[in-house]
Amino acid sequence: MSDLDAVLDAVGPRLRAARSARGMTLAEVGAETGISESTLSRLESGGRKPTLELLLPLARVYRVALDELVGAPETGDPRVRFTPVHRDGRTYVPLSRRPGGVQAFKMVIPPGGEPDQKVHEGYEWMYVLEGRLRLVLGDRDMTLAPGEAAEFDTRVPHWFGAADTRPVELLVLFGTQGERAHLRARAGG
Repeated sequence: MSDLDAVLDAVGPRLRAARSARGMTLAEVGAETGISESTLSRLESGGRKPTLELLLPLARVYRVALDELVGAPETGDPRVRFTPVHRDGRTYVPLSRRPGGVQAFKMVIPPGGEPDQKVHEGYEWMYVLEGRLRLVLGDRDMTLAPGEAAEFDTRVPHWFGAADTRPVELLVLFGTQGERAHLRARAGG
């Protein structure tokens, strides 16, 4: 058996495990991906070889990286190299690669700019690292200092930017379907 055959044979059990972890039936996965239940069953049992055309929608539905489904080997280099995105004068550094679900960013916002409130689907959580953040949320106008956090439903009109003449740096979690940040702490010592 070749290395490629061994990798492909291991995909079926990974698909079954990913589906089980999401608590989904073959019918539910089929409805979300457009892949027939029989094809899904044969993929999971090893009766059908996986293709990229089949794996991409499954990775999206299961909210896992494609590498996870195929068991891609580790690269050996633990450094994470994300490419910053520059948009409207702001710098966004993606900190997560998980398709769907909550996305994490480091954001750097230069000074300047006037409030222009936007509304969209989702839920946002932000934590100020450096500088001061001005957050306009509906009819509320507030300033957050380093160490302060805010979370809000993005269907509420909102705008945020640097509060003074210095840039502001923040960590941002954004959930497209209204997922909220759930913080858990253990009591005790």
